[in-house]
Amino acid sequence: MTSQRYTWTHRLDEVDLEELSRLYLLAPLGNKPPEALATVYRNSRYLCFVHAGDALVGAGRALADGVDCAYIADVAVHPEHQGRGLGSDIIRNLVDLANGHKKIILYAAPGTEDFYRGLGFLHMNTAMAIWADPRRAVAVGLLRPAE
Repeated sequence: MTSQRYTWTHRLDEVDLEELSRLYLLAPLGNKPPEALATVYRNSRYLCFVHAGDALVGAGRALADGVDCAYIADVAVHPEHQGRGLGSDIIRNLVDLANGHKKIILYAAPGTEDFYRGLGFLHMNTAMAIWADPRRAVAVGLLRPAE
């Protein structure tokens, strides 16, 4: 794990949702309002939050069914704390929490595949998705257009 100056928690009630929303903007994971984050985190089986002093500097979550499949989502690290191994530690923590599932899945933003490969993830040949805005997902390289 990274430096001891970070404190870790797995409880949503110990996190300021406004601060979490700001972290998403800075990370950058987009504009996700506190109400939406409350819903997605409450509906996730595994949670991970990292503080430096009183400031929230990292977060991640995983949806999971307890046996077959876990999906790691929304790993966010404050830009001032990126490059220190914190993102890797959040991923490792979520993988440890999801230990015992037959598969642990995540989707990688284009250009981050090597980072996740270094954490033990392999490329999936058959993954497919339906997105709310498929044109944008194709445009940014997350989806391939229909042939």
